Amino acid sequence: MRIVMMGTGTFAEPTFEALLAAFGSDVVGLVTQPERDAGNKRGSTRQTGKGMANLAAAAGVAVAQPESINTPEGLEQLRGMRPDLLVVAAYGQILSKDVLSTPTRGTINVHASLLPKYRGAAPVAYAILGGEKQTGVTIIKVTPGLDSGDMILQESLDIAPDDTTGTLEARLAALGARMAVDAVRKYQTGGPVDGVKQDPALVTKAPKIKKEFGLIDWTKPADYIERFVRAMQPWPTAYTFFHRPGKPPMRVIIANAHPGVGPRFEEVVPGTPFVLDPENDSIYVKTGGRELLAIEGLQPAGKKKMSAVEFLRGYPIIEGMRFGPEVLA
Repeated sequence: MRIVMMGTGTFAEPTFEALLAAFGSDVVGLVTQPERDAGNKRGSTRQTGKGMANLAAAAGVAVAQPESINTPEGLEQLRGMRPDLLVVAAYGQILSKDVLSTPTRGTINVHASLLPKYRGAAPVAYAILGGEKQTGVTIIKVTPGLDSGDMILQESLDIAPDDTTGTLEARLAALGARMAVDAVRKYQTGGPVDGVKQDPALVTKAPKIKKEFGLIDWTKPADYIERFVRAMQPWPTAYTFFHRPGKPPMRVIIANAHPGVGPRFEEVVPGTPFVLDPENDSIYVKTGGRELLAIEGLQPAGKKKMSAVEFLRGYPIIEGMRFGPEVLA
């Protein structure tokens, strides 16, 4: 059976490596996104590890990197590989009916959520943001609808309290690689591969995250903002603007934070910072839930990441300072 992998970035790499190890010369092709310059708005936001094309070259596997797989040129490259089965993981493009009709046995997708929850491009981040205790990987048959195909395999794993999107995705990638091999073996038998239909009443969405989505909304509760900080790592990172009397706002990335214990400051505007402990280990910020968020690590624009202690040496908190959007209401 001729297998073609379609994927981009660190989530896809373990699946491709597992397929190569398990099926060897049956893996006849790779379709992956073109190399992108930093800042190219059309490029994939997924992190790059070893590089899908590098893995393919080392294994002697043909590579196609069309701008769009759905163009006549992209389809021609795919058809030239004569796939029986397409295995997709974080490819980054919606596949047309023409693409899906190319493989003789169909197309399967390695999706990083417990479908039907979190359909879309950013299921890992939304699982953290939603406060889920568990997530997982679902192998589905690909249909024209977004992540709506029948489920072939599904396994769960726990979300750790300190998981970021990066750390959680790495564990899901390893799980997905093993499950992809198991799914392909089902197809190797030559018989029909059954799947379970998704319950449409349980569908939730996880749309693509854009760079500007990282702006912190201090009117949200502290526990939500803490999850938001973790969900936005490693990209696009959670950020805010630090407003100081008489100076322009300064963009600051929030790297580490947790809900803090302290006075509730009922009448204080969300985003107002305080120093409450004598060691200055944290900067406490008023949130919309009336709780405080304790910031332990942050990075001012153009500077290295620093602890709250280091930040306060250069920017001691005084009355009138505030975290918020670039233009305060």
